[in-house]
Amino acid sequence: MEQGTAEQQPRTGAWLSAPAGTAAPYADHVVHERAVHERDVPAPVVPGPSSTAAATGPLVPTQAPRPQRHSVRGQVLTALRQALLSGELAPGELYSAPALGERYGVSATPVREAMQQLAGEGAVEVVPNRGFRVCERSPRDLAELAEVRSMLEVPAIARLARALPPERWEELRPLAAAGVTAAAHGDRAGYAEADQVFHHALVSLTGNRHLVQVTDDLLRRTQWPAGGARLRTADLLADASEHTALLDALITQEYAVAERIARAHLSVARHPH
Repeated sequence: MEQGTAEQQPRTGAWLSAPAGTAAPYADHVVHERAVHERDVPAPVVPGPSSTAAATGPLVPTQAPRPQRHSVRGQVLTALRQALLSGELAPGELYSAPALGERYGVSATPVREAMQQLAGEGAVEVVPNRGFRVCERSPRDLAELAEVRSMLEVPAIARLARALPPERWEELRPLAAAGVTAAAHGDRAGYAEADQVFHHALVSLTGNRHLVQVTDDLLRRTQWPAGGARLRTADLLADASEHTALLDALITQEYAVAERIARAHLSVARHPH
Protein backbone atom coordinates (compact mmCIF):
# COMPACT_ATOMS: atom_id res chain seq x y z
CA MET A 1 0.00 0.00 0.00
CA GLU A 2 1.41 3.41 -0.90
CA GLN A 3 2.18 5.66 2.04
CA GLY A 4 2.23 9.49 2.04
CA THR A 5 2.50 12.14 4.68
CA ALA A 6 1.56 15.78 4.82
CA GLU A 7 5.21 16.75 4.81
CA GLN A 8 5.60 15.06 1.44
CA GLN A 9 2.97 17.16 -0.27
CA PRO A 10 3.65 20.05 -2.65
CA ARG A 11 3.19 23.36 -0.86
CA THR A 12 0.90 24.89 -3.40
CA GLY A 13 -2.73 25.78 -3.29
CA ALA A 14 -5.41 24.11 -5.30
CA TRP A 15 -5.39 23.12 -8.91
CA LEU A 16 -2.46 24.23 -11.06
CA SER A 17 -3.15 25.13 -14.67
CA ALA A 18 -1.04 25.64 -17.78
CA PRO A 19 1.78 28.15 -17.12
CA ALA A 20 1.19 31.79 -17.85
CA GLY A 21 2.92 33.03 -20.99
CA THR A 22 2.90 29.67 -22.72
CA ALA A 23 2.82 30.08 -26.48
CA ALA A 24 0.22 28.41 -28.65
CA PRO A 25 1.78 25.79 -30.97
CA TYR A 26 2.95 26.97 -34.39
CA ALA A 27 0.11 25.89 -36.66
CA ASP A 28 2.04 24.24 -39.46
CA HIS A 29 4.95 22.77 -37.64
CA VAL A 30 4.18 22.30 -33.97
CA VAL A 31 2.38 19.46 -32.35
CA HIS A 32 2.39 20.46 -28.74
CA GLU A 33 3.89 17.80 -26.49
CA ARG A 34 0.87 17.65 -24.24
CA ALA A 35 -1.46 17.39 -27.22
CA VAL A 36 0.44 14.32 -28.41
CA HIS A 37 0.20 12.54 -25.08
CA GLU A 38 -2.92 13.92 -23.45
CA ARG A 39 -5.18 15.91 -25.77
CA ASP A 40 -6.49 17.73 -22.71
CA VAL A 41 -7.22 21.34 -21.87
CA PRO A 42 -5.83 22.68 -18.57
CA ALA A 43 -8.18 24.14 -16.01
CA PRO A 44 -7.96 27.74 -14.82
CA VAL A 45 -5.84 28.57 -11.79
CA VAL A 46 -7.75 28.44 -8.52
CA PRO A 47 -6.10 30.19 -5.56
CA GLY A 48 -5.42 27.93 -2.61
CA PRO A 49 -3.95 28.07 0.88
CA SER A 50 -0.62 29.79 1.37
CA SER A 51 2.64 27.92 1.73
CA THR A 52 2.80 29.10 5.36
CA ALA A 53 -0.51 27.47 6.11
CA ALA A 54 0.61 24.30 4.39
CA ALA A 55 3.77 24.22 6.47
CA THR A 56 2.03 24.65 9.83
CA GLY A 57 -0.77 22.12 9.58
CA PRO A 58 -2.02 19.02 7.78
CA LEU A 59 -2.84 19.46 4.14
CA VAL A 60 -6.50 19.18 3.26
CA PRO A 61 -8.16 18.33 -0.05
CA THR A 62 -8.69 21.24 -2.40
CA GLN A 63 -12.07 22.92 -2.39
CA ALA A 64 -11.86 23.76 -6.08
CA PRO A 65 -14.48 22.21 -8.38
CA ARG A 66 -13.33 18.88 -9.68
CA PRO A 67 -12.25 18.99 -13.33
CA GLN A 68 -14.16 17.23 -16.06
CA ARG A 69 -13.48 13.52 -16.13
CA HIS A 70 -11.96 13.48 -19.64
CA SER A 71 -9.33 16.06 -18.78
CA VAL A 72 -8.28 14.95 -15.28
CA ARG A 73 -5.13 13.11 -16.31
CA GLY A 74 -3.83 15.96 -18.45
CA GLN A 75 -4.47 18.50 -15.70
CA VAL A 76 -2.73 16.34 -13.12
CA LEU A 77 0.25 15.97 -15.46
CA THR A 78 0.44 19.75 -15.90
CA ALA A 79 0.19 20.31 -12.14
CA LEU A 80 2.91 17.77 -11.37
CA ARG A 81 5.24 19.22 -14.01
CA GLN A 82 4.83 22.67 -12.52
CA ALA A 83 5.50 21.30 -9.03
CA LEU A 84 8.64 19.53 -10.26
CA LEU A 85 9.97 22.59 -12.06
CA SER A 86 9.31 24.89 -9.10
CA GLY A 87 10.95 22.50 -6.65
CA GLU A 88 7.74 21.89 -4.72
CA LEU A 89 8.27 18.22 -5.44
CA ALA A 90 11.84 17.94 -4.23
CA PRO A 91 14.54 15.77 -5.84
CA GLY A 92 15.17 12.61 -3.81
CA GLU A 93 11.82 12.78 -1.99
CA LEU A 94 9.18 10.04 -2.12
CA TYR A 95 5.52 10.85 -2.84
CA SER A 96 2.46 8.60 -2.85
CA ALA A 97 -0.30 8.75 -5.44
CA PRO A 98 -3.15 8.71 -2.88
CA ALA A 99 -1.67 11.61 -0.93
CA LEU A 100 -1.05 13.67 -4.06
CA GLY A 101 -4.53 12.80 -5.30
CA GLU A 102 -6.01 14.10 -2.06
CA ARG A 103 -4.00 17.28 -2.42
CA TYR A 104 -5.27 17.94 -5.94
CA GLY A 105 -8.81 16.80 -5.24
CA VAL A 106 -8.74 13.76 -7.53
CA SER A 107 -8.46 10.01 -7.14
CA ALA A 108 -5.09 8.25 -7.04
CA THR A 109 -5.60 6.75 -10.51
CA PRO A 110 -4.91 9.84 -12.69
CA VAL A 111 -1.97 10.69 -10.42
CA ARG A 112 -0.46 7.24 -11.01
CA GLU A 113 -1.02 7.56 -14.76
CA ALA A 114 0.63 10.98 -14.86
CA MET A 115 3.53 9.78 -12.70
CA GLN A 116 4.06 6.81 -15.04
CA GLN A 117 4.44 9.24 -17.94
CA LEU A 118 6.86 11.38 -15.91
CA ALA A 119 8.81 8.21 -15.11
CA GLY A 120 9.12 7.61 -18.85
CA GLU A 121 10.51 11.13 -19.20
CA GLY A 122 13.08 10.49 -16.47
CA ALA A 123 11.56 12.92 -13.96
CA VAL A 124 10.60 10.34 -11.34
CA GLU A 125 11.26 6.69 -10.62
CA VAL A 126 8.72 4.12 -9.51
CA VAL A 127 9.24 2.69 -6.01
CA PRO A 128 7.13 -0.49 -5.84
CA ASN A 129 4.39 -0.46 -3.17
CA ARG A 130 5.50 2.96 -1.95
CA GLY A 131 5.05 5.58 -4.65
CA PHE A 132 7.35 7.72 -6.78
CA ARG A 133 10.71 9.28 -6.02
CA VAL A 134 11.75 12.49 -7.77
CA CYS A 135 14.97 11.89 -9.70
CA GLU A 136 18.05 14.02 -9.19
CA ARG A 137 20.21 15.28 -12.07
CA SER A 138 23.93 15.27 -11.43
CA PRO A 139 26.27 17.70 -13.21
CA ARG A 140 27.48 14.74 -15.28
CA ASP A 141 23.90 13.90 -16.30
CA LEU A 142 23.31 17.47 -17.46
CA ALA A 143 26.63 17.61 -19.32
CA GLU A 144 25.89 14.38 -21.18
CA LEU A 145 22.36 15.46 -22.08
CA ALA A 146 23.66 18.81 -23.33
CA GLU A 147 26.30 17.06 -25.44
CA VAL A 148 23.74 14.82 -27.13
CA ARG A 149 21.38 17.73 -27.76
CA SER A 150 24.20 19.72 -29.32
CA MET A 151 25.18 16.81 -31.56
CA LEU A 152 21.63 16.57 -32.90
CA GLU A 153 20.26 20.12 -32.95
CA VAL A 154 23.26 22.19 -34.06
CA PRO A 155 23.78 20.31 -37.37
CA ALA A 156 20.02 20.39 -37.96
CA ILE A 157 19.92 24.17 -37.47
CA ALA A 158 22.97 24.61 -39.71
CA ARG A 159 21.27 22.68 -42.54
CA LEU A 160 18.00 24.55 -42.11
CA ALA A 161 19.78 27.91 -42.10
CA ARG A 162 20.80 27.45 -45.73
CA ALA A 163 17.58 25.81 -46.85
CA LEU A 164 14.85 28.10 -45.52
CA PRO A 165 14.03 31.68 -46.51
CA PRO A 166 14.09 34.41 -43.83
CA GLU A 167 10.29 34.63 -43.63
CA ARG A 168 10.08 31.07 -42.31
CA TRP A 169 12.28 32.01 -39.36
CA GLU A 170 10.26 35.17 -38.80
CA GLU A 171 7.21 32.99 -38.18
CA LEU A 172 8.87 31.63 -35.03
CA ARG A 173 9.08 35.11 -33.45
CA PRO A 174 5.88 34.72 -31.37
CA LEU A 175 7.25 31.53 -29.81
CA ALA A 176 10.50 33.23 -28.83
CA ALA A 177 8.53 36.20 -27.48
CA ALA A 178 6.41 33.91 -25.30
CA GLY A 179 9.59 32.58 -23.71
CA VAL A 180 10.86 36.07 -23.00
CA THR A 181 7.55 37.01 -21.38
CA ALA A 182 7.56 33.97 -19.10
CA ALA A 183 11.22 34.52 -18.21
CA ALA A 184 10.64 38.19 -17.39
CA HIS A 185 8.01 37.13 -14.86
CA GLY A 186 10.35 34.59 -13.30
CA ASP A 187 7.91 31.85 -14.30
CA ARG A 188 10.15 28.81 -14.56
CA ALA A 189 7.34 26.40 -15.41
CA GLY A 190 5.98 28.80 -18.03
CA TYR A 191 9.42 29.32 -19.52
CA ALA A 192 10.12 25.60 -19.62
CA GLU A 193 6.94 25.04 -21.61
CA ALA A 194 7.67 27.94 -23.96
CA ASP A 195 11.22 26.65 -24.43
CA GLN A 196 9.86 23.20 -25.28
CA VAL A 197 7.45 24.68 -27.84
CA PHE A 198 10.18 26.82 -29.46
CA HIS A 199 12.67 23.98 -29.87
CA HIS A 200 9.94 21.61 -31.02
CA ALA A 201 8.92 24.08 -33.74
CA LEU A 202 12.55 24.64 -34.73
CA VAL A 203 13.41 20.96 -35.11
CA SER A 204 10.03 20.22 -36.74
CA LEU A 205 11.17 22.29 -39.71
CA THR A 206 13.50 19.41 -40.61
CA GLY A 207 10.45 17.24 -41.34
CA ASN A 208 12.14 14.38 -39.44
CA ARG A 209 9.58 13.03 -36.97
CA HIS A 210 12.05 10.77 -35.19
CA LEU A 211 14.50 13.61 -34.68
CA VAL A 212 11.68 15.71 -33.21
CA GLN A 213 10.67 12.92 -30.84
CA VAL A 214 14.24 12.37 -29.62
CA THR A 215 15.04 16.06 -29.15
CA ASP A 216 11.73 16.65 -27.37
CA ASP A 217 12.57 13.90 -24.90
CA LEU A 218 16.12 15.14 -24.35
CA LEU A 219 14.94 18.69 -23.66
CA ARG A 220 12.31 17.52 -21.19
CA ARG A 221 14.95 15.51 -19.35
CA THR A 222 17.19 18.57 -19.00
CA GLN A 223 14.37 20.65 -17.54
CA TRP A 224 13.90 18.80 -14.27
CA PRO A 225 15.75 20.45 -11.35
CA ALA A 226 19.29 19.33 -10.59
CA GLY A 227 19.51 18.79 -6.85
CA GLY A 228 16.69 21.28 -6.29
CA ALA A 229 18.66 24.11 -7.92
CA ARG A 230 16.71 27.33 -8.43
CA LEU A 231 17.23 29.78 -11.23
CA ARG A 232 17.15 33.55 -11.08
CA THR A 233 14.97 35.56 -13.43
CA ALA A 234 18.17 36.86 -15.02
CA ASP A 235 19.20 33.29 -15.91
CA LEU A 236 15.86 32.63 -17.57
CA LEU A 237 16.02 35.91 -19.48
CA ALA A 238 19.54 35.19 -20.71
CA ASP A 239 18.41 31.85 -22.08
CA ALA A 240 15.25 33.28 -23.63
CA SER A 241 17.22 36.07 -25.31
CA GLU A 242 19.32 33.46 -27.11
CA HIS A 243 16.18 32.26 -28.93
CA THR A 244 15.69 35.79 -30.23
CA ALA A 245 19.37 36.19 -31.13
CA LEU A 246 19.32 32.88 -32.98
CA LEU A 247 16.34 33.97 -35.05
CA ASP A 248 18.01 37.31 -35.80
CA ALA A 249 21.07 35.53 -37.19
CA LEU A 250 18.99 33.08 -39.21
CA ILE A 251 16.85 35.85 -40.70
CA THR A 252 19.92 37.86 -41.74
CA GLN A 253 21.52 34.65 -43.04
CA GLU A 254 24.57 34.96 -40.82
CA TYR A 255 25.17 31.23 -40.81
CA ALA A 256 28.35 31.12 -38.72
CA VAL A 257 26.82 33.39 -36.09
CA ALA A 258 23.66 31.28 -35.95
CA GLU A 259 25.65 28.10 -35.46
CA ARG A 260 27.75 29.69 -32.74
CA ILE A 261 24.66 30.91 -30.88
CA ALA A 262 22.98 27.51 -31.17
CA ARG A 263 26.05 25.72 -29.84
CA ALA A 264 26.40 28.12 -26.89
CA HIS A 265 22.67 27.92 -26.15
CA LEU A 266 22.75 24.14 -25.88
CA SER A 267 25.92 23.93 -23.81
CA VAL A 268 25.59 22.88 -20.17
CA ALA A 269 27.64 25.88 -19.04
CA ARG A 270 25.15 28.41 -20.43
CA HIS A 271 21.88 26.49 -20.59
CA PRO A 272 19.82 26.89 -17.41
CA HIS A 273 17.84 23.67 -17.53
